[in-house]
Amino acid sequence: MKMNATKLYMLMRFTTALANSTMFTTYAIFYVATLGLSPLELLVVGTVLELTVVLFEGVTGVVADTYSRRLSMIIGMFVLGSGFVLQGVMGSLAGAPPLLPMFGWVLLAQVLFGVGHTFISGADTAWIADEAGEEQLGSLFMRAKRVSLVATMAGIGLSVYLSTQGAQLPYFVGGLMYMALGLLLILFMKETGFMPRMREAGSTAWQEMKTTWLTGVQVVRAQPILLLILIVTLFSGASSEGYDRLREAHLIREIGFPAAIPLSMAVWFGVMAVATAFLGLIAVKLTEKWLDINNERIVMTGMFMLTFLRLLAILSFALSPSFWWALAALLLIGVIEAISSPLYDTWLNMNIPSNVRATVLSMLSQSNALGQTAGGPAVGWVGSRISVRASLIMAAVLLSPILYVYGKAVRRS
Repeated sequence: MKMNATKLYMLMRFTTALANSTMFTTYAIFYVATLGLSPLELLVVGTVLELTVVLFEGVTGVVADTYSRRLSMIIGMFVLGSGFVLQGVMGSLAGAPPLLPMFGWVLLAQVLFGVGHTFISGADTAWIADEAGEEQLGSLFMRAKRVSLVATMAGIGLSVYLSTQGAQLPYFVGGLMYMALGLLLILFMKETGFMPRMREAGSTAWQEMKTTWLTGVQVVRAQPILLLILIVTLFSGASSEGYDRLREAHLIREIGFPAAIPLSMAVWFGVMAVATAFLGLIAVKLTEKWLDINNERIVMTGMFMLTFLRLLAILSFALSPSFWWALAALLLIGVIEAISSPLYDTWLNMNIPSNVRATVLSMLSQSNALGQTAGGPAVGWVGSRISVRASLIMAAVLLSPILYVYGKAVRRS
């Protein structure tokens, strides 16, 4: 069976979105309700993950640019899959005497998640940009987002069902999906647009990787727009860590679900996830229809407006007096994220040369992870000492410097 790069990329986005939705729709039931992790412990989990990304992202990004994006992605799929399967298996043994406390197994799984993510991060975007061409990347990313949202809705139902059978099962099944995708990439993935760096005679592998890394650093330093993007990723990482890790805890512990509607916690999370994905799918389709997303100034203006709306929406969620208020804020944040993701990817790839694309994307991912590593514990400490509401307010405030950066980028463009 033949499969061109665009179709394979869409299949990859569908499968990863299906796996992620299966695992993360109801992950709060496993972490908060089953394991009983505190707000600080939830942020420690995220910090371990992001610290792993900080440590490994540079090396794996350079591997993708120096040797092979295909190889990097295949390794990443299997490492990620093994981490998810490990967490699912150990979750099923929660009642047995473990070699490590359950929280220790959770942290070990985060290390595998981080390493696997770094092999894929940057390599997937760099690969499809080389294979499909840069001219219509904005449209391609929008189509991929629509495909991933459809997969997300499919995974939500699977997640709710699996969590009713066992809170750890979504991780086990999601990990197997990643491993299956790794096998598909081995069979069908081609790499025709990638030109490995010409190696100097007698140079070692580490010397070649160092050369690629330093070239990426020079590219970032020479282009002010990439320096601005580094600032954006740093603060967005600090903000997203607090919101992503604590939103479910805020609903479970401080807001609660309406007693008048007798649904289980898993079903409530599933309903919210389906509504978010459905509204996001509509929003992405309308954005693709109404905006020229291959125009850099339009992309930048859109990112500025979406960041401002996200800040207001997180504040509204943090201060929500009722479940229905909180639900409306969550849905708005989900729509904003659905539109922002392909716009942000388009903006990045408009400003990064092909020969160091994976390396520079890895640097930006490192910056995001550094922001999450530095900001996550601080936000978690506020949640443990004051309240989860206070943590979410802090997460919203951390977005404010990004508005200045996007405003400056709009004026420059």
